[in-house]
Amino acid sequence: MSTDISENRKKLLESLFLAGRENSNAVVMFHTAVGARMGLGMTEEKALDLLQRHGPLTAGELCEYTGLAPASVSGLIDRLEAKGLVRRTRDARDRRKVIVEVDHEKLAGFGELFDELVAGLTELYLGYSDEQLELILDFLTRATAVQRAATSSLDAAP
Repeated sequence: MSTDISENRKKLLESLFLAGRENSNAVVMFHTAVGARMGLGMTEEKALDLLQRHGPLTAGELCEYTGLAPASVSGLIDRLEAKGLVRRTRDARDRRKVIVEVDHEKLAGFGELFDELVAGLTELYLGYSDEQLELILDFLTRATAVQRAATSSLDAAP
């Protein structure tokens, strides 16, 4: 950190980095527990989340959303397909493209694993003004882009 900033700002930045690490740890542990309940690794569980939210995706689109390399995404899709949770289908317009889609029947009942978290976050959000929520949303959106870029860099490194 630069030495020409105030001590208060230094402390705030240090606290922000620490809080971010704590939040990251809590998120990883939560999704590890969810994945364990579903019989999945965390990356598999998060890929299913992407497919549920965005609908059927190509492997390339999964690479974009996850920041993972194509070889990593290919293995990920293979594992999910072997577990019967996704299926590969040919794109009707371009038969060279393969689309990955969720088997929603296989995932029925897993949504309730998130009920307590969603209820807690909903209660938390009620304590913020619209302006504060806009700032939080901006931060999370921008921090997510930074995280994806860092993931891409790590996955592309030799």
